[in-house]
Amino acid sequence: MGEGSKLAILGGPKAVTLDQKGITGWPIVTEEDEEAVLEVLRRGAMSGRDVTMQFEQEYADWHGTKYALGHSSGTAALQAAMWACGVGVGDEIISPSLTYWASALPVFGLQGTVVFADVHPDTLTIDPGDIEHRITQRTKAIVPVHLGGHPADMDPIMDIAEKHDIKVIEDVSHAHGALYKGRLVGAIGHVACFSIMSGKALATGEGGMLTTSDRYIWEKATAWGHYGRTRATQWTGELEEQIITAPDLTPFVGMPWGGYKYRMHQLTSAMGRVQLKHYKERMAEIQQAMNYFWDLLEGVPGLQAHRPPQNSGSTMGGWYAPRGIYNSEKLGGLHLHRFAEAVAAEGATCGAGSRRRLHLHPLFNEADIYGHGKPTRIANSDRDLRQPEGSLPVTEAEGDRVYNIPWFKHYWPKIIEEHAAAYRKVAENADQLL
Repeated sequence: MGEGSKLAILGGPKAVTLDQKGITGWPIVTEEDEEAVLEVLRRGAMSGRDVTMQFEQEYADWHGTKYALGHSSGTAALQAAMWACGVGVGDEIISPSLTYWASALPVFGLQGTVVFADVHPDTLTIDPGDIEHRITQRTKAIVPVHLGGHPADMDPIMDIAEKHDIKVIEDVSHAHGALYKGRLVGAIGHVACFSIMSGKALATGEGGMLTTSDRYIWEKATAWGHYGRTRATQWTGELEEQIITAPDLTPFVGMPWGGYKYRMHQLTSAMGRVQLKHYKERMAEIQQAMNYFWDLLEGVPGLQAHRPPQNSGSTMGGWYAPRGIYNSEKLGGLHLHRFAEAVAAEGATCGAGSRRRLHLHPLFNEADIYGHGKPTRIANSDRDLRQPEGSLPVTEAEGDRVYNIPWFKHYWPKIIEEHAAAYRKVAENADQLL
């Protein structure tokens, strides 16, 4: 064994030696962002909506949807979308358990509940084959999540939704700009929701966006949490008397139905307009960098890229929170945590495992949030739909298969090559750790 192949965790030289400064830093904030924010501050328009409406129009134009609606967070957008799709007391949504809590938890505030479906082992997104048997008369929506930027398999999901006359709410919080078979995610379902907080690929501050081409859904989402805009036609300049899409809302204009103030702060929308202006160019560089990393690891035992097949028309967008898939059997049974520890010792980013599965979390199974005298998950249900350990086998196995990789924001080949070399070095010398 040469000195260069001796793992750093065992005293060998590190694979990563170059200065990493700047390659993963985000967001990119320039004077243009600062001036846009200062313009809002200087005229005292922080709580207005003119800049937000401009941002909404530009966001809708990007996705080719008729409407976009700015929110205070992606979580707020998701709840508004659920309500706009008819979710109420005792109703159900279907969501993956392998996701951030905001994909599902807002349903509790509508007095509805969630049924979790399993994920596909390669995409880590909701498995279309595990959805249909979970649909009941109470099901109002499916919430596919484009996890880690990987597009969910939307065509069969949309077919299932059409067959059962239910809505599809895309959670695009990880996948700004991603393509599914050549189509932008966020414009495929009946409605889509995005987090655009400062850690996301499209980073604007604390905020969220909702997109749809369904006038009724847009009007209802507006009515739910946008006081001052509850006369939905105000946005388009139409006359108040011409509201006919959602006649059930007209007697109650003037107040938000949900009692929420979910509008986007204009400092966020001001920065958002600038970030969106440059996003395609920056996203293209991220794509180049991340794909280069995985190309360098093609064929390395035990390591599988989490990305769509090349030339499939599907892409990862901004690659938010990128992941890899691990196969310990191909590395002699080496546990993922030990692998990740060894890669980190080489100077590269590698985090083992992922967050706790929602279907096993006590909040989804035991918490009585609203004083029903029973867990909120089943408070308004006609059956006990809690899902114990073993109910979602693929999801539950992901803790030993999924790891975080570096999120490169720039195509700096030499640094990317060193990180890939760190992964390759540990994989090809795994026997040193057994």
